[in-house]
Amino acid sequence: MDLLGKLASILAAGSMILSGALDEAAPQHDADGLLFLVNRQYRISDAFTPDDLTEAQVPGQVREMRAEAAAALEEMYAACLEETGCQLISVSGFRSYSKQEKLYRAKLQRVNGKKELAEEYVAPPGASEHHLGLAMDIGQQSKPTLNEKFAETEGGIWARENCWRFGFILRYGEEWEDITGYKYEPWHFRYVGKDLAKEIHDAGVPFETWLTEYRVRVLQELLKEEETP
Repeated sequence: MDLLGKLASILAAGSMILSGALDEAAPQHDADGLLFLVNRQYRISDAFTPDDLTEAQVPGQVREMRAEAAAALEEMYAACLEETGCQLISVSGFRSYSKQEKLYRAKLQRVNGKKELAEEYVAPPGASEHHLGLAMDIGQQSKPTLNEKFAETEGGIWARENCWRFGFILRYGEEWEDITGYKYEPWHFRYVGKDLAKEIHDAGVPFETWLTEYRVRVLQELLKEEETP
């Protein structure tokens, strides 16, 4: 049985037993949590805005993130500078729903209304992790352009290999496009918290896949607790 089938079976068997405890196994539905899932399939409301946005004290442009993520970003940039001599810079952090809508419409105009082409790199409003205040597009000083060449820079290599130490994951890997629904973005990092970032990094799978496995594991643990006399 595949993971989705296994998850469905566990949910069916445990729904009556677990009741409210199911929330613990569905972090992708908690918009204020660190594991909220946003992609083309699961979108966030235009009414949502993080209530703890702050400006990360790092070089760059759009630097707003949720407070915990901003502090972790500052720590990560400082470590990269100390360990490699490379200065990472912020290119794009939090974006409002309306800002994403403007970017999306502008991209549509540039590609003559071809949605599939427009959405290769620009998410429709509601489908971008930047709405959460947990994502940052990162560049390297003197090489700030967001393109695949960032993966080959010293800062890009360091960020990919070390981001987990500070609670971040590389969100859109090159081999994951069919699962994430987005093209390879070696510059896009998502904060999930230090406790889980290493686990996700070591698993070597996209966030969507890890999250399904995580839910199965948590549900199994909850069922065991309920069955223990």
